[in-house]
Amino acid sequence: MSDEPLPDAALAILRRPNPAVMATVTSKGRPVSVATWYLIEEDGLLMLCMNADRARLKHLQSNGYVALTVLVADDFGTHVSLQGHVVSIKPDEGLADIDRLSRHFLGKDYPARDSPLVTVHVAIDRWFGWSGGRPLQY
Repeated sequence: MSDEPLPDAALAILRRPNPAVMATVTSKGRPVSVATWYLIEEDGLLMLCMNADRARLKHLQSNGYVALTVLVADDFGTHVSLQGHVVSIKPDEGLADIDRLSRHFLGKDYPARDSPLVTVHVAIDRWFGWSGGRPLQY
């Protein structure tokens, strides 16, 4: 893992709608992972959205740490893994943030409009990337 800024190769992977898995830790120390959508914001923060009643939200509220692995959709051997900490959790007013995510991944607004959602912004502390049988350049 590196605490250096993300290189262009890693940012290029993160800017595409690639499959991703996020991990949190329960209050008992158990790891939990789940597939998720993500966006890398212009300011370098990672944006995640989730239902307000999700267990992973409770994990983030009590622990504040998250890991995310993004796999290049057509090249499973290329990935970027991130470790970070939560800098904000707020209601997704009008579902604007989940709509941004849905348009990025599906090309249309998020279809489920009946559950309250929250937006989580994560500062990236460390990262590692792999491509072509070797680490991405630091």
